[in-house]
Amino acid sequence: MTRLLDLSGSQLTSLRGRSLMESIHASEGRVVAAEVIGLMMPLLHEVTNAELVAAMGADLVILNLFDVHEPFVRGLPECPPDEVVRTLQRLTGRVIGINLEPVGVPAGRLATSDNARRAAEMGVQFIVVTANPSTGAGNASIQSAIREVSQAAGDDVMVVGGRMHGSGALQEQGSRIVGADDVRGFVEAGADVVLLPAPGTVPGITFEHIHSLVEVAHGLGALVLTSIGTSQEGADAQTIRTIALACKQAGADIHHLGDGGYSGIAEPRNIHDYSVAIRGVRHTWRRMAASINR
Repeated sequence: MTRLLDLSGSQLTSLRGRSLMESIHASEGRVVAAEVIGLMMPLLHEVTNAELVAAMGADLVILNLFDVHEPFVRGLPECPPDEVVRTLQRLTGRVIGINLEPVGVPAGRLATSDNARRAAEMGVQFIVVTANPSTGAGNASIQSAIREVSQAAGDDVMVVGGRMHGSGALQEQGSRIVGADDVRGFVEAGADVVLLPAPGTVPGITFEHIHSLVEVAHGLGALVLTSIGTSQEGADAQTIRTIALACKQAGADIHHLGDGGYSGIAEPRNIHDYSVAIRGVRHTWRRMAASINR
């Protein structure tokens, strides 16, 4: 399997299921994911935030607050609703995924079997089952949602599952956000990739804690995504580099930067700096420079 690092835009947008997982695994911890909120005004006039994060070196783009009943990305050229995801793939040349949540959100954003099937029909390449702040979703509800999404989405959609912060679940804060039993539960429910907080992004989430959970996930055959989901995607460059290297040392397969640097997007330069820290300028600039028409 060719490393995701080496794939062109047309190859990235055609990756599905097992091929996507294998190409990520072959990249040895050098895959960058950036999350954006398509409902919010883009930083740049008539350029979607998805295009901006792709231009800064992101390989995977995650659409947060994306409603499969009313698909919309601000700044996107006019297109039929069913073509929003495919249009974004065509413009960015990137792997496109969406967040779905267990509770506390509108119907089109819930992690249900119907929404998972709808997302797959729209061309979504991976679904992240997680929780935004204040929804109150805990690990049990996420595990149940992973099972429902995984069974419905089919083999062509990679399923990511876990939590990047407390999400309002008061009994599961700090180091109690996720433990080894939770990781096992996510994988057994059908998660191809386990989502964990990046070391240093949540009180009590240390490098040692995350490294031990990565070992559990890898031992079960799953990949791991470490996430900056607590607005540190808007921190200074040195903080970003420190988190990046801690995630690499912990064993992350995918490195995620959230959408809270500004409103709806990370500080774009931090995507570049994070990428350089984990894979150097050669792979970073290649991803930035390569034409999406290749």
